[in-house]
Amino acid sequence: MSITSHWTERYADALMNTFGPPKLVLTRGKGAHVWDADGREYVDLLGGIAVNALGHAHPRLTAAVTEQLGTLGHISNFFASAPQIELAERLGTLLVEPVETRETKVFFTNSGAEANEAAFKLTRRTGRTKIVAAAGSFHGRTMGALALTSKLAYREPFEPLPGDVVFVPYGDVAALEAAVDDRTAAVLVEPIQGEAGVVVPPVDYLPSAQRIAHEHGALLWLDEVQTGVGRTGTWFAHQHPDLVSDRVVPDIVTLAKGLAGGIPIGACIATGGSGKLFDPGNHGTTFGGNPVAAAAALAVIDVIEDDGLLEHVSRLGARIRQLLAADPRVTEVRGAGLLIGLDLAEPKAAEVAAAAQDAGYIVNAPTPERIRLAPPLVLTDADSDAFLAAWPAILDAAGVGKEIA
Repeated sequence: MSITSHWTERYADALMNTFGPPKLVLTRGKGAHVWDADGREYVDLLGGIAVNALGHAHPRLTAAVTEQLGTLGHISNFFASAPQIELAERLGTLLVEPVETRETKVFFTNSGAEANEAAFKLTRRTGRTKIVAAAGSFHGRTMGALALTSKLAYREPFEPLPGDVVFVPYGDVAALEAAVDDRTAAVLVEPIQGEAGVVVPPVDYLPSAQRIAHEHGALLWLDEVQTGVGRTGTWFAHQHPDLVSDRVVPDIVTLAKGLAGGIPIGACIATGGSGKLFDPGNHGTTFGGNPVAAAAALAVIDVIEDDGLLEHVSRLGARIRQLLAADPRVTEVRGAGLLIGLDLAEPKAAEVAAAAQDAGYIVNAPTPERIRLAPPLVLTDADSDAFLAAWPAILDAAGVGKEIA
């Protein structure tokens, strides 16, 4: 029995079956590389699903966490810490341009689902209850976040869920116009839909969503859990010049995943009057914004800035998308920066993910036809070139194109 098989059996005996059998048992990582329990090396092109922004074992992230843990690890939210306050200030500056006077307020959580739960509750403080969300959306699996997630397979086993949520086709401005009314508390959309397979809306979609929401006195809430923190080559996807036709300043933004590079954290950021909707006691958290997580997030932001990773992500992502699209068995490539989705000519995404793993690359198959890449922002040119060189053989091994030929 291999070491991996040994651990997989213990996993099945000890953990709830919410994820199915693990594909690998990983033991260590460095940069964009990980090693399994049997010592085999892989290039991690999923990054913990857009979480490991700085890859694995980044020295500055490790140092920041170690130093903070050796000084002050956890305090309750009866008290404040310098990293918590500094992080809230930094996020506000990154979200709203310095010349902008629009005030920002932050509530820290431990995950994206919790950030969305906080935002959901915040919208209720408007005195309205209706949320207009998008088909194909994914906002989390807690009960409130699940109510905002459109996939029936996720929702139906746990109904009834919190109500007054309307789903409309993603990217369809006319559908938003028809659904949003004066009872709407918020319009909720992802700038790019990640779990749906990296679906990019038309460039007028987010500006139109902002206009429609505000015409009816509703809030614009952008879920940037997967797209934020430099993932697309800008700090937030709604700031990307290729993704929007006009400036967007959301009333609420939710973040998590890459924010602290693998240390659990989430953030609900509100701008303008939205940040004043919560009163003491309206919401809370035990671990959210703890000093260690906040110090980790500050380190991630510093490294992205100091190492020019936004420019790196933009350049490398564009090259990867271009070369992936060169294979005729790939019918479409979408995304921005290092959030990349592609459609296959056949519904063999699971086979492609398995073949990639056999070849030493970790990718994701979010739908039967689609592959998603969300590698660390520190992915090197050499690693991306090696993957692109291996890509045709991966498709061959998965049998993509045989039926077409």
